[in-house]
Amino acid sequence: MLKSWRFWLGAIISALFLGLALRGLDLGYVWTYAVEANYWWIVPGVLAYTVAVWARTWRWHYLLRPIKAIPLRSMWPVVVIGYMGNNVYPFRAGEVLRAYVLKRKEGVSISASLATILVERIFDGLVMLLFVFIALPSAPGLPAWLRQTVILASVAFFTALLLFLIMAAQPEQSRRLYTWAIHHFVPTGLQARVLVLADRFMEGLSSLSRFQDISMIFATSVVIWLLETVKYWFVMHAFNFTVSFFALMLMNGVVNLATTIPSAPGYIGTFDGPGIEVLVVFGVPRAIAAAYTLVLHAALWLPITLLGFYYMARESLGWRDFDKAVQVGESLDEEVTSSSEANRPGATKDISLINHYKPDG
Repeated sequence: MLKSWRFWLGAIISALFLGLALRGLDLGYVWTYAVEANYWWIVPGVLAYTVAVWARTWRWHYLLRPIKAIPLRSMWPVVVIGYMGNNVYPFRAGEVLRAYVLKRKEGVSISASLATILVERIFDGLVMLLFVFIALPSAPGLPAWLRQTVILASVAFFTALLLFLIMAAQPEQSRRLYTWAIHHFVPTGLQARVLVLADRFMEGLSSLSRFQDISMIFATSVVIWLLETVKYWFVMHAFNFTVSFFALMLMNGVVNLATTIPSAPGYIGTFDGPGIEVLVVFGVPRAIAAAYTLVLHAALWLPITLLGFYYMARESLGWRDFDKAVQVGESLDEEVTSSSEANRPGATKDISLINHYKPDG
């Protein structure tokens, strides 16, 4: 991992955000406020977050139903391992890790799993934007760089959602379009492989084909993030300040939009800097805001990470599996081999579709 350019890019970005978070602070005061906090309030906060993770598990179970019905008790460890992976690997590698573990346990293709995970991330982003827009009128004023983050995130998430909805609503037309693109822009030796990956990705988008499913996924996403905001509210009571629930919704939305930026493992800096700035806007002294945000970050990071390590050991996973999952995420070579594709149902159709777009003669 230390040899990866992604790790060092994330580390640089985290260092910049961490510098932003801690600028002008007397760290002695921050430490004093952190030490004097009433940590019993973290217990109900962790319980609320656990319920939120369970709701995430149910949402992924719902998204995967068109592909394979998997019991929630089987998916729970996979989800926890994935979130632990996000906390210890850069660039949200835990998302690929849980797709890798699900393939190992249930045989679901990695590209189909990743499609459903992308759908999750898009709906998460939309809910974060909803939180920001609901709570923004109560904010005295956000720094310009935070407003720019919200604007850029809005464009990105709405564009991605629109694209996925179109693809899910018009699967045949979408397949013809990407088959044409694969033929024209992908080397001949890789065309069949890339086509299979694209087909399995489309399979993962099948949960967006009905309005009922879209509504269910969106409603579940709102519940998930409200529960996480409840954790923010509980942890706030450990410190000597009070802001409204709407202010914490705004903080939740802003910090989670910011954590989509590549960073070091555990979202170091990208979580803390924006979180402190939002609280300062609402009149919280910077040292208290810093102590609260750092403790909150630790409370979000530590329990799920420890539980993920437990499930990792129970599933007989090692660090080599982590590295392998990251490599799969970069190449997806494990998804397709020439021998398996020769026997895959519909393989002849795949090749004929590619050939259909070849020039005559």
